[in-house]
Amino acid sequence: MENSNIIIRAASAADVHYAETITAEMESSAKARGTGIAKRSPEYVTKKMEEGKAVIAHTPDGEWVGFCYIEVWKGEYVANSGLIVAPAFRKSGVAKQIKKHIFNLSREKYPEAKIFGLTTGLAVMKINSDLGYEPVTYSELTDDEEFWAGCKSCVNYDILMSKERKNCMCTAMLYDPKDHYEPAETKQFFEENKTIFERLLRFKRWKFIKPFFDKQENKGGGSTAKSLFRHFFNF
Repeated sequence: MENSNIIIRAASAADVHYAETITAEMESSAKARGTGIAKRSPEYVTKKMEEGKAVIAHTPDGEWVGFCYIEVWKGEYVANSGLIVAPAFRKSGVAKQIKKHIFNLSREKYPEAKIFGLTTGLAVMKINSDLGYEPVTYSELTDDEEFWAGCKSCVNYDILMSKERKNCMCTAMLYDPKDHYEPAETKQFFEENKTIFERLLRFKRWKFIKPFFDKQENKGGGSTAKSLFRHFFNF
């Protein structure tokens, strides 16, 4: 779908009527993908809008298109989280535009902060790479306990804790304003290695999920449990 007429801007208190639609789509999208994101309430999204820490996309007549918000951890790290696009507007390039807007808003509000993101998708990895993000280990992210507590509502939380918060289904990416490559360099790096990244994501799904369905098989789940996992995670 063409997106030349879509309005993308910083959200405000005037946009809180979109909050329930946004959170419902976040939950629906996570279930459809079979991977988890930390669940957010309409009240939480409303607060981000009122604080000016979010970007909203909509059509000229007010139809909701997409959303993303900013989280701040100890003043040293900023996360661009909750990227979601309405189904009718996906694969139109609007997600990339929203990510660029939220990235620029983050740089404007917190010019000294490191900006990071967690994603289970290759498409978002590409968008982040185009902005100058680099793949990093979890040890390079914030150690703020409040941030990690936010993962409790994610369906993959048990995996995260089993790995002592050192790894999970998500890939971590970081932009450090004091030490970073140029976007053209990170973009090129991603394009040259995207096949490797895709294989890595698939390997993580296999490695981290396999112990869980092996356990299910041992309890009598048999081949049915295994086939279901392969269906949802594309093994």
